[in-house]
Amino acid sequence: MAPTSTPKAPFGRVLTAMVTPFTADGALDLDGAQRLAAHLVDAGNDGLVVNGTTGESPTTSDQEKAQLVRAVAEAVGDRAHVVAGVGTNDTAHSVELARQAENAGAHGLLTVTPYYSKPPQEGLYRHFTAIADATGLPVMLYDIPGRSGVPVDTETIVRLAEHPRIVANKDAKGDLGAASWALSRSGLAWYSGDDMLNLPLLSLGATGFVSVVAHLVTPELRAMLEAFTGGDVTKAAEIHQRLLPVFTGMFRAQGVVTTKTALALRGLPAGPLRLPLVGLTDAETEQLRKDLAAGGVHL
Repeated sequence: MAPTSTPKAPFGRVLTAMVTPFTADGALDLDGAQRLAAHLVDAGNDGLVVNGTTGESPTTSDQEKAQLVRAVAEAVGDRAHVVAGVGTNDTAHSVELARQAENAGAHGLLTVTPYYSKPPQEGLYRHFTAIADATGLPVMLYDIPGRSGVPVDTETIVRLAEHPRIVANKDAKGDLGAASWALSRSGLAWYSGDDMLNLPLLSLGATGFVSVVAHLVTPELRAMLEAFTGGDVTKAAEIHQRLLPVFTGMFRAQGVVTTKTALALRGLPAGPLRLPLVGLTDAETEQLRKDLAAGGVHL
């Protein structure tokens, strides 16, 4: 049974884009995933995204993806929204993954813009609607042109919002003007997908965050959100400014690389990376420690 949701916050407000723990030999660590999921929900997350980019979805098999959704839903699905990443650059494959995620117990779907092939806007529209048509689950679009190569235009977002199951957008476009127009015209619940812009997007009407740094600073992110929504903009800005070194440090390298390093240093489930990702060097790890410490996070 999914946790309570509202049209304004269909997946909760603070969600972590969760890493996928692996064992020392590189196998899927389902026990570790359940322990990490419980830790994150205990810290204040009301949703988790699994099988996203930070979950190393390009290098996990379809079977592993289903196992991960099922394990996380069993561990925390009664108290947090479990959103499954199902986006690929193959619409038929994404539809298959969507149905698989629904059967495994996901509460919602995250669908990234198809990458590499650079489809036109009509192709994006048909891709997303095909996925939304495939199950009864609510869908969060994921607009990240820096990775996918193609932005989802405002007009396309507005069209997609007419679909009854497309209810939200994860915004990593980095364009606050475009976000303003798309948010106001589409009526979708808006989630920041760029930690540095969490507070600016709240000011435009965003619902919350799908965050990488929430692996480490969920209480601070929740405090910032609650300060802002409670009318204390000055306090929210102060929290945002204190977290700037964390935002910077966690994205000096690919987010999953820094996150797994930080989690391991805290004794939390993480494990190795799958190629082509590789771990931080000793110098990069030391820089990460310094960055996080400057933001109040000590490893």
